[in-house]
Amino acid sequence: MNLSFVKRNGLLLLMGILLVGVGVVAGWWQGAQHAVTQDATIAASQAERQILYWYDPMAPQQHFDKPGKSPYMDMELTPKYADEDTQDVASGGGAVKINPDLTQNLGVRLASVARIPLVTHIEASGLIGFNDRDVAVIQTRSSGFVERVQPLAPGDVVHAGQALLELAVPEWTSAQHELLAVKASGDTALIAATRERLRLMGMPDDAIKGVEQGGVPRASFAITAPIAGVIQTLDVRAGMTVASGQTIARINGLSTVWLEVAVPENIASAVRPGVGASVRLPTVSAQPVRGRVTAVLPALNEVTRSLRVRVELPNPAGRLRPGLSAQVTLSGAAERSALAVPTEAVIRTGKRALVVRAIDNGKFIPQEVTLGQEVGDQTVIVAGLTEGQKVVASGQFLIDSEASLQGLEARMEKLGAGR
Repeated sequence: MNLSFVKRNGLLLLMGILLVGVGVVAGWWQGAQHAVTQDATIAASQAERQILYWYDPMAPQQHFDKPGKSPYMDMELTPKYADEDTQDVASGGGAVKINPDLTQNLGVRLASVARIPLVTHIEASGLIGFNDRDVAVIQTRSSGFVERVQPLAPGDVVHAGQALLELAVPEWTSAQHELLAVKASGDTALIAATRERLRLMGMPDDAIKGVEQGGVPRASFAITAPIAGVIQTLDVRAGMTVASGQTIARINGLSTVWLEVAVPENIASAVRPGVGASVRLPTVSAQPVRGRVTAVLPALNEVTRSLRVRVELPNPAGRLRPGLSAQVTLSGAAERSALAVPTEAVIRTGKRALVVRAIDNGKFIPQEVTLGQEVGDQTVIVAGLTEGQKVVASGQFLIDSEASLQGLEARMEKLGAGR
């Protein structure tokens, strides 16, 4: 082998090794310089930003006063900077960002903070009774006696015009003869006067017309029910003598009934005449019966500390019978309005109430709110939200699992304590 060839190849190999070594050293030096520069930049940045505490992202509610390993996971603790906690919530500081496609696929539904009218709703119970204004009292205006009584008794239901009894009145008999005699004379004024005399004696109009048309006086007349309803009293029997002004029967109408409702005194001020009522009687009808408050009685029940409220209900079919119990909802007129969100959007933690508020670009943040009354499926918001803001109405579990709502709540509690 040629010696010069061996020397030349050895020299080339040596030069290659030297060049590789120089490259490695240069790369290491450049990387070291970059690392030093980066560490210095991070150190300078951390020096400029104040660290409040360190935390484990998997358990953000637990705070540590120095860096190190997490006691929960094999990972370094993450610093929490002061400027992160003092960012404006509206700008998205501390907010949780979730992919919009993910929220849509999992059914996250938003609702607007809207202003609703506040209507007073009172739930109470009551008993149905007779309408004491729908009463007919039958009395005699002349003395007579009872010839026959229909087979009726108190509690029976009668219709308008149904015969109750037959009554004979001697004064009516003589007055009928006088009417027929005057009618034969043809004196119109005298006929009208005689007819009016019979009417004032209590003789029914249809009986007077019957006598004029038939031309024959009648010895007895049927006394009929003036209204449809329930017989409350029927105090005569066949053969009895009745005096002038004596009450024969009393009938209570059923076209309308009263519902007496007991309303606690602390909320009775919200009830007044004209307020609507929805009455539920499961044993009678599946549909509620609509009525209105007609009176708020002034006497207070000292035992139950409640006021009696009278609700008038229509009863065209006669299905509402006195004595039935009912549940009633009294709804007053809207007096004012307030901000409200769906009740399902409210998260109650025991110590406070939260909603998950949606802000721009798919970001969400928990917001502490002060709650008012519930109106149907809405809950009034006294403080914490403004009209037009968006809150999560369903799917809060997604926000909770993605961002650890408990940790954000702890941060909010710390901020609240600082204020």
